[in-house]
Amino acid sequence: ANATLFGNCATLIFPLYGFLIARAWPTRTQAAALLLAALGAGLLMGRSYQLDARNLGGDLLCLTAGLLYTGYFIAMARARSVMAPLSALALSTIASIAPLLLFAMLLGERVWPGDWTPLIGLALVSQVLGQGCMIYALGRLSPLVIGLALLIQPVVAATVGWLVYGERLGAPDLVGVAMVAAALVLVRRSPPVLAPAPPSPHLKP
Repeated sequence: ANATLFGNCATLIFPLYGFLIARAWPTRTQAAALLLAALGAGLLMGRSYQLDARNLGGDLLCLTAGLLYTGYFIAMARARSVMAPLSALALSTIASIAPLLLFAMLLGERVWPGDWTPLIGLALVSQVLGQGCMIYALGRLSPLVIGLALLIQPVVAATVGWLVYGERLGAPDLVGVAMVAAALVLVRRSPPVLAPAPPSPHLKP
């Protein structure tokens, strides 16, 4: 569940993007949400380190994935402002082919599949249907709706881990998950307050 939870921290990083890039100041509610999420994430990562130090490295990789996921959201949101959903999806797919192929070759992974059925299934379900719906939603729905929809993924991951892999979440893990989930909801309750624009040098007082 940690992997999915930290990998989907993009809904928390958007306020930081608004503050640093769009010059939007976070409200008190959003600042409290960021603190709550940081505490919850620290609790989850601390539990991982206590169990096995190797899990901490995995958590950090998932946080990195969340940062990259934020960049993907920002890029696709900008693309959707000038492009249709299918065009934006095609652009993102084509742009990712070369880097993925390069990493696969550097890591010595098998590039040519032995069975095309799983690959075609993943392409149609995950990429065309899943990413296509998300890119469509970026141009049609509010960030609140998208953020809440993303919260379904950690819940599904935890459920699958419990039912299929026999994973068990202790009380600290549940508290950490609840804190991050609450922060993800809280951070979308109010829009950021825009910082006042500096006065124009051409205007006299």
